[in-house]
Amino acid sequence: MKLIAILGVFLAFATLSKADAQKRPVQTRSNYGTSQAQDTAIKGKGNSTPNNYGATGNANSGNSSIDTTLPITIIKSNTGGLLDTVKMSLRNDGAVEKNLIKERTPLAYENIREDDAVYMVRVWRIIDAREKMNLGFRYAAEGDNGSQRFISILLDAIKNGDATAFSSNDDRFTTPITADEAINAFGGGYDTSKIIDNDGNVSGYQVRPKAVDPDSIYKFELKEDWIFDKETSRLYVRIIGIAPVIPYKLSTGDVVPNSDRPVWWVYYPDLRPVLAKYDVYNPKNIAAQMTWEELFESRMFSSYIVKSTIDNPHDLPLSSIYKDNTLFQLLEGEKTKDKIFNYEQSLWSY
Repeated sequence: MKLIAILGVFLAFATLSKADAQKRPVQTRSNYGTSQAQDTAIKGKGNSTPNNYGATGNANSGNSSIDTTLPITIIKSNTGGLLDTVKMSLRNDGAVEKNLIKERTPLAYENIREDDAVYMVRVWRIIDAREKMNLGFRYAAEGDNGSQRFISILLDAIKNGDATAFSSNDDRFTTPITADEAINAFGGGYDTSKIIDNDGNVSGYQVRPKAVDPDSIYKFELKEDWIFDKETSRLYVRIIGIAPVIPYKLSTGDVVPNSDRPVWWVYYPDLRPVLAKYDVYNPKNIAAQMTWEELFESRMFSSYIVKSTIDNPHDLPLSSIYKDNTLFQLLEGEKTKDKIFNYEQSLWSY
């Protein structure tokens, strides 16, 4: 009888212990310095993968919100992206002190009267920076005035208010956009991450620019007018606008073939004073550099025509006229160049 009583007490104690264990979660330590229960709660609010700064979570996710009462720290990038912060040199970084570049201004255009413009053609052309003649557009050096890539020069002008970016919905500069919208158009912007303390609580937020490779932006579209002035008997070219060009990308990150499109437009006459203060990389002699404004006015770049107003009543680009045939597109662009050149030459007798 005594043995049966002892076994009954033991079985009752085991049953109570098992039920109590099922009610309590197991408190094991995770790699993030919080308990497993806390870690699970954090994961339920977003991506909790820790970054190099000790922050977890993504405050931009749909299931989380930012507590504006907590401190927000903006981390500036200096790792080669579009939004990099370039430090100023504390000494004269060169054997020759360059002051002339600060005083450069573009030469004023010669006025062309409407009655004297007897011939005019509008042309859209693409500059591909991967071509050897255009490698200066991708010059990756940094100076006191920032990165020397052409796309960085454009973005700096927009951020500093020296130029205005216009929406790519049309190329007539009808809808201005903000500097942040211009940067975000490349897939940039900012990521907000939570800072988790040792107790698993959110103690603040860190904001970092998204990484966008500036070398992935290597095409630029020019909109320009070719005008023959009968007063001076000269053929002039006036650049109207400049737009960076990128292709469409799928959600998987794959590039859609033949889907190049302007991201936004900048009115070139507004940009000329800025371009006059930046030198173009000269691979043979960095002391004999021209400005970006001189490069465009002197036509020291290689390009191909993608659209013109010659024999184009439907205002279509060559890619729509000659679909899936890039060779015919290039040949038609060369024909347009010849037509403009031959018009001027045919006015003279030899």
